[in-house]
Order: sequence, then C-alpha cells, then structure tokens
Amino acid sequence: METRSALPPVDPAGPHQSRPTDYGLYTVGGAAEPAAIDLEGLDDPKTLQILSTEHWSLLASRSMTWNESFSRTSLFLSVLSASVVALGLVGGATSFGSEFTVFSLVLLPVTLFVGVATFVRLDEANVEDVAWVVGMNRIRNAYVRIRPAVEPFLISGWSDDSIGVGRTFVMTRQPTRANTFIHQFVTTPGMVAVIDGALAGAIAGIVGAAVSGEMSSTIGVAVVAGVTMTAVLFLSSIRRGRRVLRAWRPRFPLPSDADHSPRL
Repeated sequence: METRSALPPVDPAGPHQSRPTDYGLYTVGGAAEPAAIDLEGLDDPKTLQILSTEHWSLLASRSMTWNESFSRTSLFLSVLSASVVALGLVGGATSFGSEFTVFSLVLLPVTLFVGVATFVRLDEANVEDVAWVVGMNRIRNAYVRIRPAVEPFLISGWSDDSIGVGRTFVMTRQPTRANTFIHQFVTTPGMVAVIDGALAGAIAGIVGAAVSGEMSSTIGVAVVAGVTMTAVLFLSSIRRGRRVLRAWRPRFPLPSDADHSPRL
C-alpha cells in the first residue's frame, strides 16, 4: 500500500527560514521569476480540489474586504451627518456664539479623525484586494496549465503580473497620468479624502475666525488647509501603492507569445 508523508520533503541543504520572498507577492522588486511547476502533480484530482477550495477562500476574503470598506465608509458618513446635525442645533441655540465655537472645535476634530482613519483603512483594503486578485489569478494559471483549452473562455486574468491583474479589474486600456489622477477622486478612498479636506478646512476656518474675529479673512486659510489635507492623503496613498508595486515580483507572468488584449 502506498503511503505519503503529511510533511513536505526536507531540503538537503538544511532548514531555511521562511521569508516573504518564498511567496513572491511582497518581495524585493525586480524582474519576474517564473516558478517551476510539476505538471504531473497538477493532474492529481486532489490538486484541483485544493485549488478550488483556496479559490473560494480568496473569494470570501475579497468579499469580506469589500464589506468592511462599505461598512467603514457608512460609519464615517453617519458620524459626519450626526456631527452636522448637532452643529446646526447647537448653532441655533447659541446664535453661533463662543459656545458654538468651542463645541465645533471639540466635535469636528473627532469627526476628522474618524475620516482619516477610514481613509487609511480603505487604502489598506485596496492593497488587500490586489493581493486576493493576485492569488486568484495564480489559481487560474493552474487551471490553464491543467486544461489549456479553457483559456479562451476566461475573462479574468490568469497571470499574476500587471497585465493579468489589470484584466481581472477590467482595465480596458493602459492608464495615463490624467485618467489616473481623475480616477483617484471617484474611488471610495478618494471621496473620503475630499470630505476630510473639507472638514480640515472648516476647522481651520473656525479657528481663524475665532482668532481674527471675522470670517472673510479666514477663507484663504480654510481653502489652503482643505487642499493640503486632501493632497497629503492622496500622496500617502500613492506612496503606499508604489511601495507595493516595487515589492511585487510575479511568479506566473503572461507568456510573451500570449494575447495581451483585454477579454471583453
């Protein structure tokens, strides 16, 4: 009777420490390093079962990430709405006097903190989403290796390079600087960043009005504060994205002779 060990084979060179490089997602940046594949092992029915289970696990993880993003955004907008209503009630009761200023400078910074925390978490969720997509693309790569005939029927990408990830995200054209900049504002993190900028501008305007005694002279300060806050959040998002891209080394890139066009 055939017996199989439940442990992987021992490396003759001795044990080595597991590193992120072994997985090829968060590694030192560089050219793609195609992984060696045992095609005979892919023909084992157990392999397909394991891959299918992992595929569903990644789908569930991606769904949870999206649900968290929507929940965090809804929470922030709910806090923002409650803050605006509270400010309206307090302002009407105090005739927008010194009590209103004190109340707003306590409430609005807390709301801004919730907004900044929401933006950071949404940005991290986008990075996680890319990781789940890379994992599913790798599994589709195994499907194509098992049965090459299924490749023309796949709309999503089946390689873990930028082309394959772009296919899964339904990118139909190469992004330019202009449409990338505009796209930042229509994403959920971009929307939250703009709202955070408006909150920062409102706080700066209220502080300036309390110091100078008039609102008209603080409009410029409020605009600068709002634009600065939005720009800082966008730049932090761009730096985080570039750091991930520099650390990304595909293990299953698209073959040079394959069709690079979108499948739509």
